[in-house]
Amino acid sequence: MEKKNVHYSELGLVNTTEMFARAMAGKYAIPAYNFNNLEQLQAIVTGCVETNSPVIIQVSKGARSYANETMLRYMAMGAVQMAREMGSNIPICLHLDHGDTFELCKSCVDSGFSSVMIDGSHHSFEENVALTRRVVEYAHQFNVSVEGELGVLAGIEDEVSAEKSTYTKPEEVEEFVKRTGVDSLAISIGTSHGAYKFKPGQPVPPLRFDILEECEKRIPGFPIVLHGASSVVPEYVELINKNGGKLEGAVGVPEEQLRRAAASAVCKINIDSDGRLAVTAKVREYFGKDPKEFDPRKYLGEARKELVKLIRHKNEAVLGSAGKA
Repeated sequence: MEKKNVHYSELGLVNTTEMFARAMAGKYAIPAYNFNNLEQLQAIVTGCVETNSPVIIQVSKGARSYANETMLRYMAMGAVQMAREMGSNIPICLHLDHGDTFELCKSCVDSGFSSVMIDGSHHSFEENVALTRRVVEYAHQFNVSVEGELGVLAGIEDEVSAEKSTYTKPEEVEEFVKRTGVDSLAISIGTSHGAYKFKPGQPVPPLRFDILEECEKRIPGFPIVLHGASSVVPEYVELINKNGGKLEGAVGVPEEQLRRAAASAVCKINIDSDGRLAVTAKVREYFGKDPKEFDPRKYLGEARKELVKLIRHKNEAVLGSAGKA
C-alpha cells in the first residue's frame, strides 16, 4: 500500500519562519527539545503551555526509528491538540535533528515534519553545500524550513559522533547561506553533544562568543542555532550516581553562557541530554525507594513531572522564551 504524503499544516504544526523572526526581534531563543516517547512529549507540551512558550519538538534519526514514523506523525498531531485542550495555541514545530542524508530529510518532509536539519558538516565545504542545497530545493516546495550546519561539535548523541570539535569559520558562513538557501545555521562555538562535554575538575572553557559575533556581522539578522547546549544539571547527575548510576565526570554548558547566547542572534537552542538525565534520575530514585514497583505509570509519571519542572526552568530562566507564544 502506497503511503500518502502529509503536509505539516494538516497536523496543526508550523515551520520556523515566524518563530525565528520573533525570537530575533525579542532577543530570546526558541527551545528545541528532543523526545523519544509519549511521556517526554507530554512533558514538553505541558511545560511549554504552562510557560506560554513556542516550542520545537525534535527527533533524531534514531528516535524516529524507535518511535515509528507513522506513530510519530500522530504523536505530533496529538501534541498540538493537547495544547489546545489545555487552552493554549502555542506554535509547535516538528523538526528532524541531524538528518544525515537527502533521503531521510525527504521522508520527513513527506510524512509531515515542518522543519528538517541536514547535517553535512562532516563533508567537505563543497559537498556540504551541494547536499544542503538539494534538501533545501525539495523542502522549500512544501514550505518546510531547513537548518544546515558549519563546523563540527565533539561528543556522542545517537548516530552523531565526533572526537574533536571544529569551530565554525566565520569567513565561510556568508557563502554557505547564500549558496544553499538554508533558513537557519547551526554553528560550532564550543558546545558539544552528550553528557561529557568538558574535562571534569578543570575550568569549563567559555563559549567562543567572538566567533558568534563575527558570524552575526557576516550574516546580519540570520537565525543561528546552538546544538549540544544541555547544562548537564549537577543535581540529576548526583541523583543518578546515588542510585546506582555511573556518570562520573559529566559536565555541561553553564546556564549563564546560554542566557548570553539566547540574547544574541542565536534563536534556537537544542536541549536533549538534560531531558534524558531528568527522566533517568527520577526513575532510578523511584526504584531506589520502591524496588518492588512494576507499574510504568508510577515511575514514568514521576519522571514526566520532573521533566515538566526542568522545561519550565529552561524556558523562564535560560532561554527567555516564556510568555513569548
